[in-house]
Amino acid sequence: MTTPLRKDAARNWDRIVAVARALVDQGTPLQLNDVAGRAGLGVGTVYRHFATPEALLETVATPCLEALVAHGRHALADTDPWRALEAFLFRTVEAQVTDASLAPVAAAATDTLPRTTELKEELQSVGGALLDRAHDAGAVRRDLAAADLVPLMCGIAYAVNVHDGTPADRIDTAHRYLATLLEGLHATPQHA
Repeated sequence: MTTPLRKDAARNWDRIVAVARALVDQGTPLQLNDVAGRAGLGVGTVYRHFATPEALLETVATPCLEALVAHGRHALADTDPWRALEAFLFRTVEAQVTDASLAPVAAAATDTLPRTTELKEELQSVGGALLDRAHDAGAVRRDLAAADLVPLMCGIAYAVNVHDGTPADRIDTAHRYLATLLEGLHATPQHA
């Protein structure tokens, strides 16, 4: 059981995470000393909350990961397996092009925080279940494996990030690229 933070410690934690979020959104690598200075806090305060920049980055990414897991669970309730998979993948690629913390956390081979590992495993499980349902329904190509989903989504996000533009332009581009990919993945009915 975790002890709740004192009010001043909670304020400091919130300030550190907000500064880190702003830096990540600007494309600035996280350095704890820099975060401390920008947050107007002592370096020791930042290190008490976050032992490494990776732990801070994972904390910044946690709300996005939680939202994706929740969306995936919701998609599992959809009775149309193709529509459910498609909606989940659209939400995933949107998150990748709008939340700069997601891609490096998702791509990391190891995690610093147990919560990050838990969320990534749950996200992979939900994505796999959605893909399995689509396979069972004959709605998606059989040669698409669950392990292919993350690299494909990361590839689309990378391609979108090559082009600059407003957040709305980037989402539109991501949707167009994903729609093209999905058209190639959608199984066509076999005629006897």
